[in-house]
Amino acid sequence: MSGASIAFIIVCAALVFLMTPALAFFYGGLERRKNVLNTMMMAIIPIALASLLWLAVGYTLSFSGDGSFIGNFKHVFFEGVDMANNTLHGLEIPDGLFAGFQMMFSIITVAILTGSVTGRIRILPLMIFIPLWLVLVYYPLAHMVWGGGFLDKIHSIDFAGGNVVHISSGVSGLVLALVLGRRREYNQLVYRPHNVPFVLLGAGLLWFGWFGFNAGSALAADGLAVHAFMTTHIAAAAAMFSWMLIEMIHIGKPTVVGASTGLVVGLVGITPGAGFVPLWASLVIGLLVSPVCYFAVSNIKEKLGYDDSLDAFGCHGIGGIFGGIATGLFTSKTLAPDKDYVGLVFGDPKLLIAQVEAIVFTIIFSAIVTFAIAKVISLFTKLRVEDKAEAIGLDDSELDETAYPTFMGLDS
Repeated sequence: MSGASIAFIIVCAALVFLMTPALAFFYGGLERRKNVLNTMMMAIIPIALASLLWLAVGYTLSFSGDGSFIGNFKHVFFEGVDMANNTLHGLEIPDGLFAGFQMMFSIITVAILTGSVTGRIRILPLMIFIPLWLVLVYYPLAHMVWGGGFLDKIHSIDFAGGNVVHISSGVSGLVLALVLGRRREYNQLVYRPHNVPFVLLGAGLLWFGWFGFNAGSALAADGLAVHAFMTTHIAAAAAMFSWMLIEMIHIGKPTVVGASTGLVVGLVGITPGAGFVPLWASLVIGLLVSPVCYFAVSNIKEKLGYDDSLDAFGCHGIGGIFGGIATGLFTSKTLAPDKDYVGLVFGDPKLLIAQVEAIVFTIIFSAIVTFAIAKVISLFTKLRVEDKAEAIGLDDSELDETAYPTFMGLDS
């Protein structure tokens, strides 16, 4: 046990928790005035639901047993999870702290996917969807990647959640958006962020929290944590720069929303490889992930016509896929957890093949299960608000609250 590591991971867990309210500000600022509170509410509901479910069955299904696809019920309600010692994972921190740190990941993952369906989904079915999605999608993926399951056994690697967090949430958000259908005024009105300072505030707090997200995934106060801290920052800065550069070329000037989006996709892109790739590779990843996500958001989305409201798929899904592939390209022998599986640029294709296999599996698995969950819920209750409620705004129709006083129709 290490007192320094315990203190470090407690701080990192708090930073990861901060990411969910930060995401609420980021999403809320991007939405329309009449939906801002509902959008933020959707992002923070997982704080309650995911936390309680993690205590009950989430941790044990993710990190116990030796099954290929899911854990067992040995540690239901943290039974046998020691708060003072590590008897389960061989770490420098107690079992309870490891479990608490991982709990924060499950919260932010569900919050991310809500960005695809803002402005049209009802709160009640969303509250039913969240626990079902966690049990059927997130916990199995966490076990398969980090709990010694199937994706770990094929030698794919994911330092802090490229597959488990970003691809799963992005793809699931897209599928849920397709099930719900487009917003009523999609392709008729230009949807503009209603509060750009909120967007910047949320993005800045996400960047801050992401240091805990990635550096904390070293699970000790050591050199690996320092390395992940640095790769995280460099990738975010590079992606922010490249997104602004793209905007200057494409539309003639940079924007605050673009800079905020760029730094977020940089954080997404480096997440799967933060502890595995050299520092120079994090610069390359950051510079390249923005063009990839920008193209997805500005071209692919428009041509295919899907309504991913706040681009959860375009940023997290596409960014996570890019990051997973980049991990297969740039993982160095000195940082690789398995020295026989290193990045392609270092002369070995095996890791890249494993990464692609894991990404394809995650996409298919997340999409199929999310579609099934949504369809089952729709048999019992409507997923989507009525047309009139959507026109009025979900703050009023779903929450009976208003973020701002109405002056001269500003809430319309």
